[in-house]
Amino acid sequence: MAIRDRRSGRDRRDIQRVGVNIDVEWEGASGRQSGTISDISSAGCFVLSSGELNDGETVRIFLPLTGGMKVQFLGEVVNHVFEIGFAARFTELSEAQKDFLEKLVDTLKK
Repeated sequence: MAIRDRRSGRDRRDIQRVGVNIDVEWEGASGRQSGTISDISSAGCFVLSSGELNDGETVRIFLPLTGGMKVQFLGEVVNHVFEIGFAARFTELSEAQKDFLEKLVDTLKK
């Protein structure tokens, strides 16, 4: 039996993702959880976490900054894999958030 790569096919995003290892907190309907972003782009990210959620659910993702500060992003869960994690598409991004993500991704590519 062939194993299907869930990341391939027409559901795969066109925007290049960058592999990372960023410890974050996220919050959904089930409460606040910890996780690790394993890849990120200016459009979304994949969070490794065992928290329970549903496709279409809105989540808040808190990325750490220096000095203990955090920046919050809203996202919509577009794919979740039980006990592994979820992909979120960023929503309602301000211009400052867009700039932050673009600079972060550019820095990580180097």
